[in-house]
Amino acid sequence: MFDNLTDRLDRAFKLLKGQGHITEINVAETLKDVRKALLDADVSFKIAKSFTETVKEKALGENVLTAVSPGQLMVKIVHRELTSLMGETHEEINLKGSPAIMLIAGLQGSGKTTFSAKLANYLKKKKSKKVLLVACDVYRPAAIEQLKVLGQQIDVEVFFDESSKDPVSIARKAVNHAKTMGHDVVVVDTAGRLAIDQQMMNEIASLKENLKPHETLFVVDAMTGQDAVNTAKAFNDRLNFDGVVLTKMDGDTRGGAALTIRSVVEKPIKFVGIGEKMDALDLFYPKRMADRILGMGDIVSLVEKAQEQFDKDEARNLQKKIAKNQFNFDDFLKQLQQIKKMGNVKDLMGMIPGMGKAMKDIDLEDDAFASIEAIIYSMTPQERETPALLNGSRRKRIAAGSGTDIQEVNRLIKQFEDTRKMMKMMSGGGGKFMNMMKGMPGMRK
Repeated sequence: MFDNLTDRLDRAFKLLKGQGHITEINVAETLKDVRKALLDADVSFKIAKSFTETVKEKALGENVLTAVSPGQLMVKIVHRELTSLMGETHEEINLKGSPAIMLIAGLQGSGKTTFSAKLANYLKKKKSKKVLLVACDVYRPAAIEQLKVLGQQIDVEVFFDESSKDPVSIARKAVNHAKTMGHDVVVVDTAGRLAIDQQMMNEIASLKENLKPHETLFVVDAMTGQDAVNTAKAFNDRLNFDGVVLTKMDGDTRGGAALTIRSVVEKPIKFVGIGEKMDALDLFYPKRMADRILGMGDIVSLVEKAQEQFDKDEARNLQKKIAKNQFNFDDFLKQLQQIKKMGNVKDLMGMIPGMGKAMKDIDLEDDAFASIEAIIYSMTPQERETPALLNGSRRKRIAAGSGTDIQEVNRLIKQFEDTRKMMKMMSGGGGKFMNMMKGMPGMRK
């Protein structure tokens, strides 16, 4: 996400590196490259031009402090304007109502059904709400079946009526059912089309008029770039929706939709989808996204993800074990499993300031930890608890049992010892961690 844009902006700012002060000439040269970077990210020419003109005006109007280099100043101004372009602050969804009704709209293939289930999962886990999912895509039987399957995965009830072809009637019955059964939120998944057409617009408008939802969210595939922005505008002109959801942000997206959709439709981006898993949904924070675009990481989001997975009591016990140098392979395995639950490892590393560039040329396979887990599972409980027991003959047995070779086992044990030392020192810094990570099975440069 935004990798190419980040690289292009970084190269643009280097033009100012070593410059003594801001001038109209060096600002113009830098912003020319910034504008090219934005256009390459599929930002419209009009918005890219307006953005760079605003940055130029503010850069030339700044009183440059001696402690701040021109390059740092430009990054600061661009960061501020990127944040402003994407909406300044995060805006929550409206959950007032008994029940609160969420209407989900968008084109076919945008990820509406998957997002509907992710939203239900988010409301259930993070907001402690009892949610009812409603299947109102009466044209695609597979959509109803998909929602039923996803509902089972997250243990959320799905309301459907395969005998009816009237989405409004189905939605009304669902709301009455929700009131009877005490659901807090109703999430209505609607039908999409391969393109905007009058029938689809009339149907979704009728649903909104009859249901009077507390929140109407427009779901759009971020990989479609400016097409996503144009589609959002067409929907908003008819529906006046409350917020935007950008899906597939983990794909090969250039980021133009995320950067410009707010300024075009004047509605906030509220969520971003970052994968297929039901917990792969993030709240959208403009400032944090600007941080990531400019290679500053997103440590706040990383900490939040960690807090969701790590038990406080377990963390305290682990801290005591680390202090006493009793951290063992069972503890190491638990940490790996918790990291896997947090999401894609490379994306997580990119949230650490300065780590994005370091990870750029390193490929992390989806099963990067598989061989590590196999080696640890091939150890006896006693060996996991007391790593000092791992002599040569034991290592050969573990290699044979895990389907690896003795070199991989030796490397993992060394990495484990390095990790144990690093955790005890707690002095960190990206460099030491990267040196350790580069040698891990599943990682290559």
